Parts: sequence; structure tokens; C-alpha cells
Amino acid sequence: MIERLRHAFAIDPPGAASPNERQRELVDRLCRLIVRRRMTMPALALLEMSRPLNYLTAQAMHFLAPMASVLFRADDFEQLAAFLEQRGSVDYLCRRLEALERHRADGQPANHEAEEST
Repeated sequence: MIERLRHAFAIDPPGAASPNERQRELVDRLCRLIVRRRMTMPALALLEMSRPLNYLTAQAMHFLAPMASVLFRADDFEQLAAFLEQRGSVDYLCRRLEALERHRADGQPANHEAEEST
């Protein structure tokens, strides 16, 4: 019983989120869409304001998944929700948006692997 309670309130360690390959692909597609529509600044502001609620947002996404499957692929929606459950997911999203915006402003294509090392 004590062993079960020991990890009852465990949280992810601080730091950057580590998305799996599918989550990385989805986040990249979402970020590119935001940058292409020139909505980077509003998206960054929204992410920063909602930082304390990212886990709650992920739980709401899981709850709404059956209804969202009408508009989105169910697996994609679930993967994005699972990514948002990670503590550093907002930081990851912000860094990716900023990197893509920098490349757009410079007129260069964004290279995901190069951005991971920075």
C-alpha cells in the first residue's frame, strides 16, 4: 500500500518534453500551419498564458476525443493530447514556433533536426 501511495502524486521532471516520432510530426505540422498563416505571436501569447493549464487542456482533449474524431483523425488527436500531458510540452511548442518563424523571416526552409540541437 505504501509503495502505491509513494508515486500517487508524481509529476514529470522539469525540462523539455520528449515527443515520440508521431507526436513530433503532428506538432511540426501544427506549428507550420500557424507560421504559414502568420499567427505565431498570438499562438505564443496563448501558449504562455495557458502554460499552467496544459495538463488540464490535455485531459479535456481526451474527454472530447469522440466528438473531435468527426473533424480530426482520432489517433492524431489522441497523440497530441498525450503530448500536451507532458510538463515541458508548452516549452517545446514555443521553441518550435520560434524556430519556424525565424526561418520564415529569413526565407529559408526549416530543418527540424538542426533545430533540435539548439
